[in-house]
Amino acid sequence: MDYTSPNAPTVRDVLGTWLLSILDGQRRYAHVTGLRGDAVAPRILGMNKIVSDESLRRALAHLAPTLGKRCPEAERERREAQLARSTAWMDTALAESSRDALTTGWILDCDATVKLLYGYQDGAEVGYNPTKPGRPSHTIHTYWIANVRLVLDAEVQDGKAHAAKHSLPRLRQVLASLPADKRPRLVRGDNAFGNDPVMAQMEALAQDYLFKLRQTAGVKRLIKRQWSRQDWQNVGQGFDAVEATLRLSGWSRARRVVVMRRAVKDSLLAEEKTEGKRAKRQQSLHFADPLQPVKLWEYAVLVTNTDYALEAIGQLYRDRADCENGFDELKNQWGWGGYTTQDLERCNLSARAVALIYNWWSWYVRLAHPKTRLEAITSRPLLLAGVARLTQHAGQSRLLLTLTHAAGDQIKTMVANVKAGLDSILAAAPQLPKAERWPALVRYIIAKILAAKPKNITPPPALPWPPLSYRPVNRGK
Repeated sequence: MDYTSPNAPTVRDVLGTWLLSILDGQRRYAHVTGLRGDAVAPRILGMNKIVSDESLRRALAHLAPTLGKRCPEAERERREAQLARSTAWMDTALAESSRDALTTGWILDCDATVKLLYGYQDGAEVGYNPTKPGRPSHTIHTYWIANVRLVLDAEVQDGKAHAAKHSLPRLRQVLASLPADKRPRLVRGDNAFGNDPVMAQMEALAQDYLFKLRQTAGVKRLIKRQWSRQDWQNVGQGFDAVEATLRLSGWSRARRVVVMRRAVKDSLLAEEKTEGKRAKRQQSLHFADPLQPVKLWEYAVLVTNTDYALEAIGQLYRDRADCENGFDELKNQWGWGGYTTQDLERCNLSARAVALIYNWWSWYVRLAHPKTRLEAITSRPLLLAGVARLTQHAGQSRLLLTLTHAAGDQIKTMVANVKAGLDSILAAAPQLPKAERWPALVRYIIAKILAAKPKNITPPPALPWPPLSYRPVNRGK
């Protein structure tokens, strides 16, 4: 960003306004006006002022210029170069916000979510939308660091680009950019990723994966062949599992699959369809007993190239449900469903900026409260709500905070934990440059998280985590 006008805002003011808006949980650029009365937060960040929403929009249009079809060739090349620089800048920032969490065994979760649109935006297409069918939307493809809920990367595409083939190029690029010692132990995904092109790409990268298969005709035939087997193993949570080998039509090779089943215990309700005169009467409903006289099962078929035991496979895929909690937090408590403009480039840049600040806030909250993870709906009122007054005297600045939250003692403890972490880094490594203090602080936070875990609880021996506590089964011997 380069401003030449003497009346233009500084780059720090623009980026600081963007940061404060996202951190406040805002969803629209127009909401920036609500921050302009805050005189304390800009001073803390070294800013001169909160810029207007129009200044922020124009600045982001410079960072991520739209690539119009009618744009002249020379102008289009200039915009593509600028967009490439902005993308590389955000790639570096996202990588630095999460790279220190990749030092131990971790899992990469892949999924996509829908961002509803209500105006005339670029890429607004009517695609898969279970909440509001027929409503145009964007699709946000996300790559998570499982269990710690950190966003490794995110990408916004048009509403029809919800299939796994649209996630595959970015997924391959993310995996290829990671050093060998920081690659994930497993890539997980739902049934959208359980197809041959995705699995073939993972195998070409020598990357382990665990995906779910759609219950197509070939998968249903597999289930029919397995249901009468006598070697079903209990894998926890009421599930039984067996393994087999499957090669569907269109697959390049046969692969290991795990068939899981669970008895249906809830009451089932059947609706009787009637025609003619009876259709005008009240519909008849029948309750079906799932256990007597017929036993009903629900099946799930997983495909993997690993040698993990059946107990580990079942637990690993069940743990993937935590990915949906991250989507819920980002869409409902952060601005992932907002910051919409008519061009797709700025929407993509804003979504990635929200993911970046979400990662920063996650580290900050874990420093303040290392025992458990707090979502923004809980942590924001604790750590952001208050009345502050900044006074200056004799060359010193003093910030007086008045807490308005009822949990004042808890807030003081959390702030004390933050101060202790910062003091320990400055005392242990005063010679470190500022760029090296962030990795040191993250390592301090990880140590505090591990120290806060209960000592009398040991992980199940069948699970492959923590490292060196599990060895895969060698089925060739």
